[in-house]
Amino acid sequence: MNSGSLIERFLARALRSAGDGGPPRLAAAVRHAVFPGGARIRPRLCLAVARACGAEYAPAAMVCAGAIEMLHCASLAHDDLPCFDDAATRRGRPSVHRAYGEDLAVLAGDALIVLAFQTVTREGRIPAELRLQLLAVLGTAAGMPHGIAAGQAWECESDVELTDYQRAKTGALFAAAAVAGALAAGADPLPWQRVGDHIGEAYQVADDIGDVAANAQQLGKPTGRDAALGRPNAVARLGMDSAQVRLQRLVDASIDAIPACPGAQELRMQFQQATHYLFSSRLARPAA
Repeated sequence: MNSGSLIERFLARALRSAGDGGPPRLAAAVRHAVFPGGARIRPRLCLAVARACGAEYAPAAMVCAGAIEMLHCASLAHDDLPCFDDAATRRGRPSVHRAYGEDLAVLAGDALIVLAFQTVTREGRIPAELRLQLLAVLGTAAGMPHGIAAGQAWECESDVELTDYQRAKTGALFAAAAVAGALAAGADPLPWQRVGDHIGEAYQVADDIGDVAANAQQLGKPTGRDAALGRPNAVARLGMDSAQVRLQRLVDASIDAIPACPGAQELRMQFQQATHYLFSSRLARPAA
């Protein structure tokens, strides 16, 4: 079974268990936030790093992959709210607040954040010391000063350093995915932090380009929102040509940062293929 299928099955089980006996509409809103998913690139990264370090689908990697995706889906539910981006669509269908109302969208995001930590805490196959390390990684990625909560909060500031914003809002979960994958495999996590930082920042630059150059059908969400809301954007700060150069440099840096490990060469190839597929769709509008 491939990593994508494993991730979907894991998330389905986790959400089914969490929703048993609770408010039905909250459970439905949570499912709407998670399924159907996007590329699941963050959990795939976690599993790919663990595999490259010699641990094929280690339990700790699978659990963290699922938890990181829950945090990501929670951030999207909150990001789409009227108080932030007021996005009508996400992944090509109504955003959570459009489908279930603002109250349940807030609660669904909150519930997913809690469930991410519960998922790791309850996994008995993970040694206690490793479980604490992984919970710390998730906490750093979710909170402040450099996690996704801080990334969202930078949008409320008048003076924003673009790199700080991008590394917090997007890079934090990529870094967490890479670090958790290494920890799950018993490898040194520090080199993988750099890998995650670079690929996360690259992904945000690509998203910035997509907000300017792509359309809603390509991205599955409204475009032009950064300009409309005055959000930091690499194209607005650097210009399109320089933003594309920065994107390529970050992708190259993420590949170069992969440390020596059993699956390093295969992982470099996967990075090249994945970044080409994900980022090329954001670089130009399709012909009319």
